[in-house]
Amino acid sequence: MKVLLSIKPEFAAKIFNGSKGYEYRRAILKHTEVRTIVVYASNPIKKVIGEFDIEKIIQDDPMSLWSSTKECSGITLESFLKYFTNKKIGYAIKIASTKIYDSPKPLSSLNITTAPQSFRYLPD
Repeated sequence: MKVLLSIKPEFAAKIFNGSKGYEYRRAILKHTEVRTIVVYASNPIKKVIGEFDIEKIIQDDPMSLWSSTKECSGITLESFLKYFTNKKIGYAIKIASTKIYDSPKPLSSLNITTAPQSFRYLPD
């Protein structure tokens, strides 16, 4: 199963150039069978640009999460703390293999008309 995830372009670029090994989330997917994330680069790109496989998902309090993932975070501690403000639990999706598309695709190529706020499950 795949899921479409909205990611800011600066972080999406870091995922595909290998400098960001984790994608952080305040809430996580309910379906444990999701194995692939399809990346929608949000404004100003507004295109589906690639996908990556999930190696594992780590759940922990934000400071422990940072301690175990900071070497491959692709973000600053300041950004991390701001993102997880007032959260007791956070999630880090460990990125396995990545695949960037030769050309970005519109959402309509997935039969979707609006970008997900966070994520959206995709049919197989």
